[in-house]
Amino acid sequence: MGKLLKYIKNYKIQSVLAPLFKLLEACFELFVPIIVAAIIDNGVKEGVGAEYIIVACVILVALGLVGLVAAVAAQYFAACAAVGFAKELRHDLFRKMQSLSYSQIDSLGTPRMITRMTSDVNQIQSGVNLVLRLFMRSPFIVFGAMIMAFVIDIYAGTVFAVSIAVLCAIVFTIMLVSIPLYKKSQSKLDKVTTATRETLTGARVLRAFCKEEDEVEEFDRKNVDLKKSQLFVGRISALMNPLTYAVINVAIIVLLYVGAIRVEESILTQGMVVALYNYMSQILIELIKLANLIITVTKSFASAGRIAEILGMQSSLVVRNSKEKIDGDYIQFNNVCVNYGNASMNALDDITFSVAKGQTVGIIGGTGAGKTTLVNLIPHFYDAVSGEVIIDGENVNAIGDESLRSRCGVVPQHAVLFKGTIRENMKWGNEIATDEEIMEAIEKAQAADVISSKENGLDEVVEQDGRNFSGGQRQRLTIARALVKKPEILILDDSASALDYATDANLRSALKHLDYDPTVFIVSQRTSSIRHADKIVVLDAGKIVGIGTHDELLNKCELYREIHYSQYAKEGA
Repeated sequence: MGKLLKYIKNYKIQSVLAPLFKLLEACFELFVPIIVAAIIDNGVKEGVGAEYIIVACVILVALGLVGLVAAVAAQYFAACAAVGFAKELRHDLFRKMQSLSYSQIDSLGTPRMITRMTSDVNQIQSGVNLVLRLFMRSPFIVFGAMIMAFVIDIYAGTVFAVSIAVLCAIVFTIMLVSIPLYKKSQSKLDKVTTATRETLTGARVLRAFCKEEDEVEEFDRKNVDLKKSQLFVGRISALMNPLTYAVINVAIIVLLYVGAIRVEESILTQGMVVALYNYMSQILIELIKLANLIITVTKSFASAGRIAEILGMQSSLVVRNSKEKIDGDYIQFNNVCVNYGNASMNALDDITFSVAKGQTVGIIGGTGAGKTTLVNLIPHFYDAVSGEVIIDGENVNAIGDESLRSRCGVVPQHAVLFKGTIRENMKWGNEIATDEEIMEAIEKAQAADVISSKENGLDEVVEQDGRNFSGGQRQRLTIARALVKKPEILILDDSASALDYATDANLRSALKHLDYDPTVFIVSQRTSSIRHADKIVVLDAGKIVGIGTHDELLNKCELYREIHYSQYAKEGA
């Protein structure tokens, strides 16, 4: 939690004023038992009169009103600081997630990151709010009441001191036991979130295979596991209130017993005993608040540890400062090997080839051959464990990621459109693109019919993930989005799989005649999509088994020949 305190630095004034106003309210509360004692001893017992009692009651009302104003002010400043703290933390957390490498994001998982961004941040926000309001107030009331008790009578003060020591031991023991259990419970919430997300994402697949009941049973198992974990830690935390009540009630019995003896010995007055009882009641109320505060803070500490884990991560992407220029073609792969999570086998092994500027390169191979991994090395989404990727004479590790990716246009396998309008999606690569430039890119991506079919044209609303567009429409629009950028390097990662052959052929023809002559990488399962490429790289199990043109590979690469003729046979060619 200490590492996260820096996020409250912009709210120092509110963080100081909130507890100060709470202390002011607490001071007024500590005066109340003294005034009540004075009313009993002077106004009633001594018979000073109704006027004395009325004045004392007016003072009590005034103290209550001032305390109310102080409490409202404290709540306002605490809320401002807590909400601001959460905003700063969420901002940095999101920025950190965006800076992580693909491999780190893959290992963390989407549900885990969503839980950190939402549930964990909200839990910490609640903790900060309660700490600012109660962390100083409750101990101040507790120890203030004990001091006032010592002022009234040393024997009564001893009862307060012993009971507070016992209560502190109970509270901190429960807190120390609860913190790791809350952390474990939160991790089980991740599993429930993961199951929920997978079920919603794969709803069609589940129904196609009639697996709904199986998924319900699996979700119930994880949900019950989460319930058991929360109940277990909840029962431990729930011990705090009854134990607190028991200790306080025993202390009150002892206090009344001692007080009665001291009154009979004329050492204490009846009003003083009432004041001591009121102080003990104040301690009870504040310790209940403190117990609830500690439960919330315990959860906050568990959430803070999980968030600090993410914030403490450094991007695994290697960055070098070398500016050494390397001669050769525009893009070079020199003995490149890639490994995922220390797997026993490399995803890519000894990849070596080069590409001249402006060439079109096709990448083909079986499922899991490493095609996507290969093209993801170019914009430095992944790091090579050995070898090097060279772009325009510089190692990708020495080029700043922002500079490198500004030169690349990437269309991933999964066509993703963001909520907004078509125009807003098209401007991701070029914020100052005109409508004419956008329409030119859309026409080259064979998506002009998509725009013309929409009533609002470029202002047509795009729902989350482009749900209101078909798979082929999404693919063409994502290709157009990359073309608006006019990149030096265009990477199409199996991004035309939903297109018919005629549209695919028209798209390839349009790409061939782009006026800015980009270097194009086309990943595809179809030989028809890459047969006209200047160079085709054939992958099998992470290794290159053939490089050449379409005709050359048909003659010398058995795998390519098998892929090509199997497809043409199915097409009836």
